[in-house]
Amino acid sequence: MAPDDPPATPAATARPDGELRRARTVARVLDDLIPVPGTSWRVGLDPLFGLVPGLGDWIGWAASLHLLVAGARAGADAATLTRMAGNVLLDALAGAVPVLGDLFDLGWKANRRNLALLERVVADPSRTARASRSVVGTVIGGTVALLAATSLASWLFLQWVLTTVGGWW
Repeated sequence: MAPDDPPATPAATARPDGELRRARTVARVLDDLIPVPGTSWRVGLDPLFGLVPGLGDWIGWAASLHLLVAGARAGADAATLTRMAGNVLLDALAGAVPVLGDLFDLGWKANRRNLALLERVVADPSRTARASRSVVGTVIGGTVALLAATSLASWLFLQWVLTTVGGWW
């Protein structure tokens, strides 16, 4: 290494093929390990972990973080990592709802989604970055719109209650 060379970053020194191989294994185990007989469906350990009250969701969530770390090591930009984290967060939040969360987890398969993002990062980083920025922007915009709508609805409801109750006094 010459004195003028920049220091090696984890993304620069990571081997994308090794990261992808490990990420594929994690995604398969968590989302697609066990075939459901007579169907094309596959079930991983993640929804099964969720059946253990309290601890199960944490185990699945912690294991899902491996793909997020793999994305960072592979050089994913902030928008892509945010999108991956959003997939894991939605999976974790939905998984917190007993039974329904586990059913959601069977279909959502956040790890498979994050693996697809990771594979796109390795194949075409700039295209994945643009697409992820678009998704993150849409989610932020939708969240702001939802917050504004619920705030307005709450305000209108409060006015209605005060008008109705005020008329009774």
